[in-house]
Amino acid sequence: MISAPVDVTASVPAAATAARTHAALRVLVVDDERLARQRLRRLLGAVPGVTVIAEASSGGEALDLVPRLAPDLLLLDVQMPELDGFGVLARLADVARQAPNVAPPLVVFVTAFDEYAVRAFEVHAVDYVLKPVDPARLVAAVERARETRRTAALADAHVRLLALATSLAPGADAPPAADPMADRIYVKDRGKGIFVRIPDIDYVEALGNYARIHAAGSRHMLREKMAVLEQRLAPHGFARVHRSAIVNLDRVREVVPRRTGDHVVVLTGGVRLKLSRSYRDRIPK
Repeated sequence: MISAPVDVTASVPAAATAARTHAALRVLVVDDERLARQRLRRLLGAVPGVTVIAEASSGGEALDLVPRLAPDLLLLDVQMPELDGFGVLARLADVARQAPNVAPPLVVFVTAFDEYAVRAFEVHAVDYVLKPVDPARLVAAVERARETRRTAALADAHVRLLALATSLAPGADAPPAADPMADRIYVKDRGKGIFVRIPDIDYVEALGNYARIHAAGSRHMLREKMAVLEQRLAPHGFARVHRSAIVNLDRVREVVPRRTGDHVVVLTGGVRLKLSRSYRDRIPK
């Protein structure tokens, strides 16, 4: 939390704010699913005074576009590979802290899970919209953003974003918000969202640009880099045993040496995975 008072007039220049309040609402749509972006663009096209200026298919792309296009509003998907919606907002908050005279965009989260609603408001989003997107609910969220921009609430929203940046900064006194995804991984299967409990995962294997998660007798495809998954799973007792495999150490039954000098990791279910020499120290002896 910010302990010292913040100069609102310094954070949001009056002239710039006035100019933006009377122009059309310029929206950047951010979602890793092309069909979802297309639907949002189509729905927004029917809303008077709203212009979709661009689309971004990832959090990183959104961060590249924001300083170049200066959108008024982000429609931001929560669940995206590598950098999710909350991560994007945290980066924007950090930028706002470093450059307080540059007004950041307002944010409306778009999510398939209402459990994110509370957290959306904790991180100072203007609103949130559940998938599948209801046109009336989307219009309500856009109008709320428009009203925020039109009134003094815009300055307050920017101040609260700066407060978020302060709370996320190293050494901040405020404890981080609880992450509802801390022990789960979200995967998309046939158009539906599925939560996979991390303790249920036996192992993960790389398949090109995808990772296949083996958990509780089921397999799930996830478009994610192994390095990212390794970092995500390591605190939960997982280890990389090969450039193409990550295992749950609780599932390791034995490690069998081979004549070549390599080893084979045998899981409790009988699955055998190669243990490369370069990863040998990852498995406790």
